[in-house]
Amino acid sequence: MLVKRTILKIMHNKIFYLMIASLFTVGAYAKPLITVHKSIDANKFAQVKITNETIQELACYVAIDGRKIRFRLLPHRTTRWFKANDTRFVLSAISTWCDFIELYPNFKKFKAY
Repeated sequence: MLVKRTILKIMHNKIFYLMIASLFTVGAYAKPLITVHKSIDANKFAQVKITNETIQELACYVAIDGRKIRFRLLPHRTTRWFKANDTRFVLSAISTWCDFIELYPNFKKFKAY
């Protein structure tokens, strides 16, 4: 009976430690390192450019009030300035997204920067 309790206690401890370890591994999500530069130009237009800080090609888009511009961003490169077409757009109307191109092969047909 003592052996059975000891085995159950060891199994309980292993399950507990596995649960704790799984909590830490869930947070290990790899995201590409990019730098987003937003500003207002001399003519009062909102503008944005993205810098790829990784050694891998990225699939990206810039959305200015819903209009998406899709492109590929090469390693250690910076895009051109993407500008809004109206001075009423503010910096918060611009959204950006980038991820590894291996996950989105359909982006290989878009222009590379």
